[in-house]
Amino acid sequence: MAFPLSSSITLSFTPSTPKRHFLSTHFAFRFSQARSQENARPFQLKVQCKASKEAFVKDKSQCRNIPTSFNLSNLINGTMKLENVIAVILILAEITSPLPLAGWDFWSISPANAVLYSPETKLPRTGELALRRAIPANTNMKAIQDSLEDISYLLRIPQRKPYGTMEGNVKKALKIAVDGKDSILASIPADLREKGSTLYSSLVDGKGGLEALLKSIKDQDPDRVSVGLASSLDTVAELELLQAPGLSFLLPEQYLKYPRLTGRAIVELTIEKGDGSSFSPEAGGELRKTATIQVVLDGYSAPLTTGNFAKLVTDGAYDGTKLSCINQAIISENDTGKNGYSVPLEIMPSGQFEPLYKTTLSVQDGELPVLPLSVYGAVAMAHSEVSEEYSSPYQFFFYLYDKRNSGLGGISFEEGQFSVFGYITAGREILPQIKTGDIIKSAKLVEGRDRLVLPSES
Repeated sequence: MAFPLSSSITLSFTPSTPKRHFLSTHFAFRFSQARSQENARPFQLKVQCKASKEAFVKDKSQCRNIPTSFNLSNLINGTMKLENVIAVILILAEITSPLPLAGWDFWSISPANAVLYSPETKLPRTGELALRRAIPANTNMKAIQDSLEDISYLLRIPQRKPYGTMEGNVKKALKIAVDGKDSILASIPADLREKGSTLYSSLVDGKGGLEALLKSIKDQDPDRVSVGLASSLDTVAELELLQAPGLSFLLPEQYLKYPRLTGRAIVELTIEKGDGSSFSPEAGGELRKTATIQVVLDGYSAPLTTGNFAKLVTDGAYDGTKLSCINQAIISENDTGKNGYSVPLEIMPSGQFEPLYKTTLSVQDGELPVLPLSVYGAVAMAHSEVSEEYSSPYQFFFYLYDKRNSGLGGISFEEGQFSVFGYITAGREILPQIKTGDIIKSAKLVEGRDRLVLPSES
């Protein structure tokens, strides 16, 4: 079919995909067939956008004119038929087809993808932060904590920092603290209320409290803001710990036969080099034959796992244990002769009030644990050799989280698969120096013995 010397074709494309808002595309172009290459007129393609949902498009700048110029004589070359040109038009329409309007289609993204691939995923990245979030405290204290923790993310902005937003967060925290004073103090046991009252006063108007933090923000001093924020969050954590003297849930009856930890405990591990060499000196110090690691155990989220570990420590089971370095972990030797309990896999999911047993979490479905593995210095139990539904009675490991070997959201590929029960809070710097063959010279329970409940005591 031959083209007339001058023609105009108008096509309009509107996708039929249901339940999604797209811009329809309107093609209007004019072309002419020249008799010679020299006199060829350019082929002009103009793409206009017309909203299929007028209520959603108020800014006409979202519509684009995409000029495309090429010689029509090269395209049709004498005998090309209209069907061929329409095919080309359809291909161009597919290439430049309307895309989902920015922001509209995010509602169709599953929570799992949002968790895994969003760079804004606020998974705790330090042991201190994870431990603070794990405390089952008063709702007012948790609201104060959330407002303050948001500031730590705002401080990471490298250029002009949003001090106005930070100021609003602190004022919000102050209002909650003042208005909710009675509720906050009433959540503390009577014998600890005097200490709680002192901490409350320190939080509101103490030297490292919210009023001082507000002044630092108004002065726009990021260093002082960072120091003041850390001080306020430490005070928040101390108050929350007073509000949580024990477990906030009842253990299943079949698990009462295991040792359990009904709160927090601290273990100190002394490490020595297996080859007789030394650890690097601390700042301004000398070479050390031994180094100390401090681990905080979280019985609020993993009472059975921490109870078993704490009992093994008090029995001296880890004294003299050799360590091995594998992949991203430093793991203890598996001594089957030790008298540990084969505790069921124990993981507390975020947003839940009690742990799950004998089951892993599906990160792909948006499930994340209260105590994440994706933290440098996380401490977890290895799996039992018999069944992955149970943890090893004895063997544990330090996890050396590395973002370069994690998923796009910064989440470890092993997340939700192990019973994480604590974090290194002091001595993380020696982890890279530990080599296969190094030894745990001693392990001591330095705090929390009164929270360790043994089966014969329960």
